[in-house]
Amino acid sequence: MSDTRISIRYASEDLRERADALAAELNLSLAGEPAGTPLVLILDGHGLSLALTASDAPGPIQVDFVTGRLGYRQARINLRSEPLARAVGIKGSERPSVVDATAGLGRDGFVLASLGCQVTLLEREPVIAALLADGLERAARDADLAQTIARMHLVTGNARDWLSALDEASRPEVVYLDPMYPHRDKSALVKKEMRVFRALVGDDQDAPETLEAALAVAKRRVVVKRPARAEPLGARKPSHQIPGKTTRFDVYLTG
Repeated sequence: MSDTRISIRYASEDLRERADALAAELNLSLAGEPAGTPLVLILDGHGLSLALTASDAPGPIQVDFVTGRLGYRQARINLRSEPLARAVGIKGSERPSVVDATAGLGRDGFVLASLGCQVTLLEREPVIAALLADGLERAARDADLAQTIARMHLVTGNARDWLSALDEASRPEVVYLDPMYPHRDKSALVKKEMRVFRALVGDDQDAPETLEAALAVAKRRVVVKRPARAEPLGARKPSHQIPGKTTRFDVYLTG
């Protein structure tokens, strides 16, 4: 049975074959006009995007490493301006291997790959993984980004299961987690990415268990991104913290 939350719409007939393949891969139906599902994947000449269909919904979201804020940011990424770089242990010529266990739209993984890390992107929601795969494919065709994208490897699957199945030789040096923070009524008007994400995947209720799986395999450290005033994930006290105005990084040393 198809997922009744989401359908696929294609912009032109030359995209019908790809839309059919995506629908089969993701177990979704093709959308009519207008879409009768709360969410719709939109396939057009600019790639793949995802949108809510409600009348008050924000615009679609898309993984775009080439233009927009990520493209602008990539040219300005440096060690001094990236607290994430300090959090994962980048210093001097050291570039640890990183598993981004909650990849989402791939932004933090892109920053780490831009700084020279080999990054495995884990995303358990197949629709979000499809958006990420589409963004990676388009970025790989850009000469300025090809080397960065080559350091990013996408895996679709549950992070806890994937981490737990690693053998000794495959253990990463760092595991990075950025779990969805529990929704609050007072913050209902969150940015559009979060509105779409919540409609599709909800909160990461199993994030504490994923943290435990990460701690069991990371050779050097586990890094958890948290809202600045939030309690540590699973009430587990970190080794140290890297604070920021709105978010912080909790660092758990394992080595």
